[in-house]
Amino acid sequence: MAKSDRLFRLLHLIRGLTPPVTAARLAAAMEVSERTIYRDIDSLRAAGARIEGEAGLGYTMVEDPALPPQTFTQIEIEALTLGLSEVGQRGDSDLSQAAHDALVKILATLPERQQRQAMHSVNLVHRYTVPQTPTIDMTLLREAMWAEEALEIGYRDLKQAHTLRRIYPLAIAYHDRAVMLLAWCCKRKDFRMFHVTRIESYTKSGESFRPRRVSLLRDYTAQLQERDRTRQCGPRDQDKASPL
Repeated sequence: MAKSDRLFRLLHLIRGLTPPVTAARLAAAMEVSERTIYRDIDSLRAAGARIEGEAGLGYTMVEDPALPPQTFTQIEIEALTLGLSEVGQRGDSDLSQAAHDALVKILATLPERQQRQAMHSVNLVHRYTVPQTPTIDMTLLREAMWAEEALEIGYRDLKQAHTLRRIYPLAIAYHDRAVMLLAWCCKRKDFRMFHVTRIESYTKSGESFRPRRVSLLRDYTAQLQERDRTRQCGPRDQDKASPL
């Protein structure tokens, strides 16, 4: 591997690995000696990278806006353009615009050769069907999740019954034909999926469920994964966390 490629890979690992990022972990991931890692870190620091830490303690990357923008491999460019194109087609209007703006910003930082690669990506997205357009403001819904604030929602279920519920919103899931809100339902004392298009109203409750969101979402995700494994291995069980 060329030294420039090795340095780029090293930066990526220091940014991405869970601390402490020791020289031993970096050496194992890079398949080089720890001595090479020490030399490469010195080279990155000499080039302006702000890498804190030392041998035996581990390293962390301090992002510096003065550093030149990172470059991408061609396959990474393909992944970026494909992913953002998918968001542009599947997301609500604000999310679609954000995907477009993000791609413009990314392209502006790339060398001319890589800009051409992105403009002529070989991976394209086209969907014949898209989820129904939500009637609620999805941006405000996302803000409630970012703030980890409980919501009072008016919901019309699949039997057309209208209920009022307090929920802890956890994540938005984009299924093939629907957009679902994953949440903890205080009324049912359990996890639930809500069709976003069936949420007729919502207001902020003022109740914070911080810092429970991460653990709740982790537990719910584990439940869904176990349900999928059960469906693959045996008869289909009744799902307590099925969409309402």
